[in-house]
Amino acid sequence: MTENDYTLADVVALLVESGDNGPASHRYADDVPMPSVEILSEIVEDLRRVLFPGYFGPSEITPDTMPYHIGSTLDRVKRRLADQINRGYCFVCDKTSTDKCHDCEERAKRMAHKFIATLPRIRSLLLMDVEAAYDGDPAAKTHGETIFCYPSVRALTNHRVAHELYKLNVDIIPRIIGEMAHSDTGIDIHPGATIGKSFFMDHGTGTVIGETCVIGDNVRIYQGVTLGAKSFPKGDDERLIKGLPRHPIVENDVIIYAGATILGRVTIGKGAVIGGNVWITRDVPPGSQVVQSRVLQQSFVDGAGI
Repeated sequence: MTENDYTLADVVALLVESGDNGPASHRYADDVPMPSVEILSEIVEDLRRVLFPGYFGPSEITPDTMPYHIGSTLDRVKRRLADQINRGYCFVCDKTSTDKCHDCEERAKRMAHKFIATLPRIRSLLLMDVEAAYDGDPAAKTHGETIFCYPSVRALTNHRVAHELYKLNVDIIPRIIGEMAHSDTGIDIHPGATIGKSFFMDHGTGTVIGETCVIGDNVRIYQGVTLGAKSFPKGDDERLIKGLPRHPIVENDVIIYAGATILGRVTIGKGAVIGGNVWITRDVPPGSQVVQSRVLQQSFVDGAGI
């Protein structure tokens, strides 16, 4: 029988059969459904309403009604997030193991509570990110404009939420939240990346920040910057070794201009300025300026190409 001879029932049967096998098969542990991207999106938007009340969600919030708005929203977020965290645990659960987890639901509730407790700190960091965006862009007329309009603030909201969940060892949920921002803004930040205070991604489109990247305070980067890995070592089984520090360390007060690519566990020293479209795989001393050579720049000017 060829594909052209398949009936609808044949297609259904083949899809069901292939879904029961292989590393990318559907995952249901003890009939617990998988995490829901739709519900997680609603949770993140609820958090955005709490972190920036009045800017997102109901616009008519007053100082008198704000405690009720924040309290009711967080109550909903806590319950829904605990359910999604539990689903995440079941998603990565080894279904063949005889050592079944019996307290995943209670553990998920504890993690949701611990996460909610980090929100004041997340808000404080985000307000510094807003200040950095306003101070770093002469086109910004008000702080509120950066909250409403800047992809940097939107992506960092998702990232700072996802990073706290990542630190709590919550499975899969942080990555989904990070990819939501990637889809919305074109900014790709792994939830494992550590980002300090007052961080600003001007324009931001095409920015990539890897899992083990460490970024200090008062750092500004522009569109198309890659903070990535240079190599991926393999173990004895020829599979990539997970979790090794393999991304750059960017110290305080660094500026990285558009299109720069920095690869590997290198350190960009405090106060360094990295010019556009450069390729870096070695440490850069503090206070340095790294730009394309004049020969390279002249070649482009003369139309010679490289």
